[in-house]
Amino acid sequence: QVIIEDFLVGEEASFFALVNGTRAIPFGTAQDHKAVHDGDQGPNTGGMGAYSPAPVITPEMSEYVMRKIILPTAMALAAEHRPYVGVLYAGLMITDSGPILLEYNARFGDPECQPILMRLRTDLLEVLLACADNQIDRIRLDWDDKAALLVVLATNGYPGRYRKGSVIRGLDRVAAMEGVGLFHAGTTRSNQQILANGGRVLGIGACGDGFAEAQRLAYSAVDMIDWPEGFCRRDIGWRAVGK
Repeated sequence: QVIIEDFLVGEEASFFALVNGTRAIPFGTAQDHKAVHDGDQGPNTGGMGAYSPAPVITPEMSEYVMRKIILPTAMALAAEHRPYVGVLYAGLMITDSGPILLEYNARFGDPECQPILMRLRTDLLEVLLACADNQIDRIRLDWDDKAALLVVLATNGYPGRYRKGSVIRGLDRVAAMEGVGLFHAGTTRSNQQILANGGRVLGIGACGDGFAEAQRLAYSAVDMIDWPEGFCRRDIGWRAVGK
């Protein structure tokens, strides 16, 4: 058998929505970096960083995605007596002819979720409860106008073989920085020390008046961390900086 697919050229972006049956509201956009090395080189990973909002998705495109992709999907599921309730994550390719749906995920993305939530002023728990309790129409989302960017720190060797148990120092300095978010993933605590316990270990997020400022602040926080056994990409946000 031979499978023939369209070859799509463009930028990938993530579009999130909250869905309850036949109703849905947009819940932010992001772009991530899958390849392990700078310049999008090397094998793919779970994600080495992300930023939000996605500049490639304009307000007009967001309205189009809701009208032509998200809502028809929600209505089709409801028509099959399988109404969907929760977060719907659409992976898109933004081509010259418009956005094309590549995939759906019934979850938030990692690392896309972190920069999106750094921009969200509304209480997340109240939003999710309203969605689950069939009160999606009363949700009013308040977003920070700033850009948010997240850098993932991973253990040397990831996404291949890596060792666990190395000590990570300097996190207290990062946690004290204004405008910076410290997200633990593959970590554990032993004898009052933080140890690496996975492949993708930490996320360092920052908000700024533009992507360049958010990028600068995030990497200044990364550079405060003392972890010789870890690494990160140094070009997260390269598409967005300057836009």
